[in-house]
Amino acid sequence: MSTATRVTPAPSAGGLLRHRDFRLLWTGQAVSSVGSNVSTVALPLVAVAVLDAGAFQVAVLTAAAWLPWLLIGLPVGAWVDRLPRRPVMLACDLVSALLFLSVPLAAVLNRLTVGHLLLVALGAGAARVFFETADQVYLPVLLRPEQLPEGNAKLHATQTMSYVVGPGIAGLIAQLAGAVAALLLDALTFLVSAACLLRIRTVEPRRRRADRSRSLRRDIAEGLRFVARDPYLRVLTVFGAASNIGLTGYQAVLVVFLVRDLRLAPGLVGVLVAVMSAGGIVGALSATTLARRFGTARAMLLGAAFTGPPALLIPLAAPGAGLLWPALGGVLIGLGVAIGNVVKGSFRQTYTPHHLLGRVTVSMHMLNFGTIPLAAVLAGALGARYGARTAIWVMTAWLALTPLILLVGPVRRRRDLPAAPAAS
Repeated sequence: MSTATRVTPAPSAGGLLRHRDFRLLWTGQAVSSVGSNVSTVALPLVAVAVLDAGAFQVAVLTAAAWLPWLLIGLPVGAWVDRLPRRPVMLACDLVSALLFLSVPLAAVLNRLTVGHLLLVALGAGAARVFFETADQVYLPVLLRPEQLPEGNAKLHATQTMSYVVGPGIAGLIAQLAGAVAALLLDALTFLVSAACLLRIRTVEPRRRRADRSRSLRRDIAEGLRFVARDPYLRVLTVFGAASNIGLTGYQAVLVVFLVRDLRLAPGLVGVLVAVMSAGGIVGALSATTLARRFGTARAMLLGAAFTGPPALLIPLAAPGAGLLWPALGGVLIGLGVAIGNVVKGSFRQTYTPHHLLGRVTVSMHMLNFGTIPLAAVLAGALGARYGARTAIWVMTAWLALTPLILLVGPVRRRRDLPAAPAAS
């Protein structure tokens, strides 16, 4: 740990809305989240509408964005625990901006290919690994432990709102100016995020030289052991990995299904994806209240219940009134995912010793997010062989069963998740 004292602005009346540095972090992330969710629809639309890519190619594009969690996730956790976090986040924003700017440039030069999109998705995914890991460790530097639930709820609410706003903007821009143009907006949002980070005044504690000289392999192993031996983190990791298989699986072929099978226009695709994400806003805003009233462990179980069975409504989609089924299913899934993510994020940040937080976060994310590229490729293969609707049925059926995992561990026996690990 550091020998320096963490310098954090004192809280004032009005909660975190009056906390200058948190407000800057929140603003930057809100703007960049909108841009990132423009890309989640714009990149597949570019592949389908501009490059005539098939279901498998679009699914591989989704997989490429998440593959870095498997390739570099563990060493990134150890590096982030050694490095100042804000410079890492700044570098990630600038790299991501340049990557997304390269797509419209290549299109203007008539050089755009599916391979180029794959490289952009892979590079932006690698930057995301560094950014999200550093962000999880940086937030407890800005806030006191009792402020973390409110901070996580606000960050997740705006992130979830971006799931609604981003796809809608992507569909609108794609309809009016083409899908490639939507990626210009994403690049701009990363620059706004970098500008906000530059204005933060909080001084991070410095690592002791002895801490920085430790073996990287030893640091990685320490984080993995902590997660593997802890009964709460272990079951939450397995549940997250299993549910991400279903979530990413159906999402990887959703745009192909809506465009090719249901014959929806790009603008309507963006609107539908936005509506499906709307439940996440309610979930993020209500998560802290639910956790306080019913207990954090019970709120986690409630979120899982909303995440699972409602997924079976999505493959019932049909033109016209039949679009209500995926809209309802998506809203309930978003509600459950948001509740679970806010509770889990705050729990991990307060429960884990701070010097281990980067490694513990990335150890959990490696398995949570590492299943995503595998799920995307599997869904793409199923879609190419049996059709996109069949692939969505398989993935949503899997997702419907995943809440049972939380009943295996100690979460089901508690009202609240513990504040610290039990003494060994």
